[in-house]
Amino acid sequence: MGGAILAIILLIGLTAPWLGTRDPSQIDPISRNKRPGAVRVLTGADGRQVSTTYWMGTDSLGRDIYSRVLYGARVSLLVGVSVALISVAVGLAIGLLAGYLRWLDGFVMRIMDGLMAVPAILLAIALVSLSTAGLRAVILAIVIPEVPRVVRLVRSVVLSIREEPYVEAAIALGARTVPLIMRHVLPNALAPLVVQATYVCASAIVIEALLSFLGVGIPPETPTWGNIMAEGRALFRVFPHNILFPGIFLAATVLAVNIMGDGLRDSLDPRLRKRL
Repeated sequence: MGGAILAIILLIGLTAPWLGTRDPSQIDPISRNKRPGAVRVLTGADGRQVSTTYWMGTDSLGRDIYSRVLYGARVSLLVGVSVALISVAVGLAIGLLAGYLRWLDGFVMRIMDGLMAVPAILLAIALVSLSTAGLRAVILAIVIPEVPRVVRLVRSVVLSIREEPYVEAAIALGARTVPLIMRHVLPNALAPLVVQATYVCASAIVIEALLSFLGVGIPPETPTWGNIMAEGRALFRVFPHNILFPGIFLAATVLAVNIMGDGLRDSLDPRLRKRL
């Protein structure tokens, strides 16, 4: 079910140029703060009347919330997937080395503990403020707080695998470190890593929305769910649709990713498979 919901949201983001009714950045002062379902009728130069329906209303600048929400799905999914892939790749490499090489373990884990001591959102805000606001800066700022969590997971798995008889037998036969890790350790660490990647993706989507909501993330002219909610918070009591619709899409996306992660955990964990 989580995969199905996520596939629908992904399809919505990919087809936003065709599903959208207007340019998401088009400003129309005459149509500002329209209620959901409002219809505006325009008369062209040839005398024909063209009607436009604002399915989710408009914001204080007259921009169509429906079109902005559709385009916002692109940014949120791009940030979530990019952060998950980069964090898993970097965390996997560091975690494998830290878990297998005893002399490197203490040094690396103290650095990871230091990064985890700072809340992820505060660390992301500090990192974004040091660079020019943009998509790349936001992705990098979210990746750094997420890497330690992946490293700790991989390290814990490697520590248990390192003591297995087949690993000790391979060492006794003279296997080199890198081939040993790639052949015996890495395959056994992939299953929990895939599940962790889904949780990293969900966390990244939420943090990106928080950064945009606070005004330190992606520039306001780019339609993201966080930017839409940030621009509508001043008139939330009068026009709640500015926050309601992007909030629904944000919650549905994060819920779908988490449900998919739980399903993958049940499928990939042998102990849970036996119970099922």
